[in-house]
Amino acid sequence: MMGMDRFRPWRKHLPAAAVEHTLPPVQRHLVSVQVAPEAVREARQAVAEHLPKVGIAPNSAFAGAVLLVASELVANVIRHAVHTPVADVGIAVGGGQLVIAVADGDPRLPGLTRDAMGEGLRTVAELAAEYDGEVSAESAVDHEGKVVFVRFRIPAERPSGVSRL
Repeated sequence: MMGMDRFRPWRKHLPAAAVEHTLPPVQRHLVSVQVAPEAVREARQAVAEHLPKVGIAPNSAFAGAVLLVASELVANVIRHAVHTPVADVGIAVGGGQLVIAVADGDPRLPGLTRDAMGEGLRTVAELAAEYDGEVSAESAVDHEGKVVFVRFRIPAERPSGVSRL
């Protein structure tokens, strides 16, 4: 069986080329908010506090897009998952991507086609697409409910005065 002996368990003394192909560390932050009118503000504030910790300029257009997405997703929980007492809002950053995830207790997955989306989710999808990202949803694995994910590619910093094409 050719090749079977080439794969060995991870070892500290591997050549540098092997180390270069490992994934960068992922930074994660999670906040749980009571589903109430102030949940949008609380979630947005928690995400805003975390952005500088992961190298995102707080006053950048990208930060604004991320905060609007977090706000819209929590607002959707308030509107559509009315029997959910708590929503979990997560942010994960690694490998040049930022992911916002919002989990609630309603098992109904949102329609993700352009025709099925409401205005808020359509805005979320447009913002994600602007940063080479996407929206997805899946059933939660640890409770009855769902998680909506929005992935963004973190934009490279540009020198001041250089516009984005």
